[in-house]
Amino acid sequence: MQSICFIGAGKMAAAIAAGLVRQNAGFEIKAYDPSAAAAVHFQKCCGGKVYGELKEALDAEIVLLAVKPQHLAEAVQELPPLIGDKLVLSIVAGVTIEKLSELTGTKRIVRIMPNTPALVGEGMSCLAPAAGLSEKDIETARQIFQSVGKVQVLTESLLDAVTGLSGSGPAFVLEFIMALADGGVYAGLPRAAAVELAAQTVYGAAKLAMESERPLGALRDDVISPGGTTSRGCMALAENGFSACVAKAVIKAAERSKELGKH
Repeated sequence: MQSICFIGAGKMAAAIAAGLVRQNAGFEIKAYDPSAAAAVHFQKCCGGKVYGELKEALDAEIVLLAVKPQHLAEAVQELPPLIGDKLVLSIVAGVTIEKLSELTGTKRIVRIMPNTPALVGEGMSCLAPAAGLSEKDIETARQIFQSVGKVQVLTESLLDAVTGLSGSGPAFVLEFIMALADGGVYAGLPRAAAVELAAQTVYGAAKLAMESERPLGALRDDVISPGGTTSRGCMALAENGFSACVAKAVIKAAERSKELGKH
């Protein structure tokens, strides 16, 4: 059984740890976090032990960095002499593999961009391994993040685009669900019914997109009858620049991710 030490025991760390337990993935779980509230939540989610001192928690083959970017340097300042040959995984937004190597003292690194649906086991995580990393290490990282959803392996140069799409995307989708529900309320539905209808419709359409072998455009056209209700609604979306607006949201978020990575 491999052991994994989470540096930072916040919500995402707890979600990943809980996923490992739920999937019976075969990892011993421990964490380091000076926050008592974070420790209680982490232990409640996965049963892993949380230490208040980093040295006590580091008896593990894998270290997963799960702190806010502004707290990273302080959180890992004791790490370089203790890292040995441990595999380091990082979900710290905007911090490059080069910077992570400088801070931790190792080149055995995988940088990951997960997203918040990991909290319910439906995340999308993209792994960016350091140059020369072994397939075994990449597969270990893949196994860990598959416990909370789907995984892709991409180059680090694409992570800003990933951040704009799947990292920021849940907020865009939730905005869309809220807008669908608002439209339903305006058309006469009670708020609670409108929210459920909107959320399930988006969930079902996403599941259809994932599981069908047909192109997205063909699936959309299945709903559109000539001169019908859906064609009228799609015309309204087109008139108001819906597709361009969503694409621009992704692009702007990706651009901001690149800006933040320079600091």
